[in-house]
Amino acid sequence: MKTIGIDHVVLRVRDLPRMIDFYERVLGCRLVHRQDEIGLVHLQAGASLIDLVDAAGPLGLKGGDAPLREAPNMDHICLRVADFDADAIRRELQAHGVAVGETAERYGASGKAASVYLRDPEGNGLELRG
Repeated sequence: MKTIGIDHVVLRVRDLPRMIDFYERVLGCRLVHRQDEIGLVHLQAGASLIDLVDAAGPLGLKGGDAPLREAPNMDHICLRVADFDADAIRRELQAHGVAVGETAERYGASGKAASVYLRDPEGNGLELRG
């Protein structure tokens, strides 16, 4: 077996409309599929998907309590950004009221590259990198 990439990640969320808005409007993802009957939406992020599951919906209830800021889904997801410009990204995120961490060179799948950390509205960690 050879792993060739990440197909999708799934986040269990408390406020589905707010999270859809954040990932679409702030991060530029595109909603590509909905399964409202089970409380699941699929957002395109490059060649991968970010799936959001309503923790209070039929699918979400199977997973137990919704994650909390003190007990999040995971540490972070790293998203690759085309034409990475840390200053422009920082300005855009701050215009949306998003706090942004320091820009630094960090190691990832493509080696070292500049990146910034932030949190989505429910406290999930995100890293944006070039």
